[in-house]
Amino acid sequence: MQIFSKDLTFLIGVASVIFLIAPVSLIAFVMLYNSRKKRHEQEKEWLKTNFENELLKSQMEVHEQTMQNVASTLHDNIGQLLSLLVVTLSTIKSDQPLRVPEKVDSATELAKRSIKELRQLSRLMYGQELIRMGLAEAIAFELDYLKTAGLHTIRFHNNYRSKEGQTDKEIILFRIFQEVLNNAVRHAEATTIDVTIDQNEQYLELTIKDNGKGFNEKDLLKEKKGMGLFNIRKRVALIAGEVDIITAPENGTEIKIVIPYP
Repeated sequence: MQIFSKDLTFLIGVASVIFLIAPVSLIAFVMLYNSRKKRHEQEKEWLKTNFENELLKSQMEVHEQTMQNVASTLHDNIGQLLSLLVVTLSTIKSDQPLRVPEKVDSATELAKRSIKELRQLSRLMYGQELIRMGLAEAIAFELDYLKTAGLHTIRFHNNYRSKEGQTDKEIILFRIFQEVLNNAVRHAEATTIDVTIDQNEQYLELTIKDNGKGFNEKDLLKEKKGMGLFNIRKRVALIAGEVDIITAPENGTEIKIVIPYP
């Protein structure tokens, strides 16, 4: 009987401990859950804010690039054409009537070329709006503008199909394309540029390949000259994509970007 009493006391003690520990454990679990949930919400908010900031930055950079192209066109193309027009008109002499028709024809041709350049310039002013019409149209417009200089062989192939709800992602991707294209022309001194958009039901792949000087990515990052590459990788990661950079000195560069595009 004494043994039974001891067992009963032991069982009551164990049950009491369990009843004491269970609420404490439950409270601790709830507190841990709420803490993790709060941290998760904070991370989601940070990611959302970071994405919105990067989107705004990309929009501003697209606008800045457009303005730079406008300034370049005004100075290099239209400005020179108008200067030639003025010079041509100033050479018309009343005492040389036989040469007047020739001078007028030359001046007319220069005026027509100036008008054509101005029309292209007006399209360029609204170039960033093409993103709203689709990524392929914006890229094609940018490449067409580059073609006008006559210094590059450019090929563009795509099977792009626009999808609802992807505009923000496309703005960031287009800005990445602009940066890669700018690097190929200004730094790599490429003469041939191939651009491809390969799209399926779930993903979109953008490839930009050039025959420029190429580079060693590790050396570039060590020398702290690879901020452009860092920005490219950062922005691709921001839209949940992957980027593969294939390059070597004097062997050109191929940049392949794959993003979810459901």
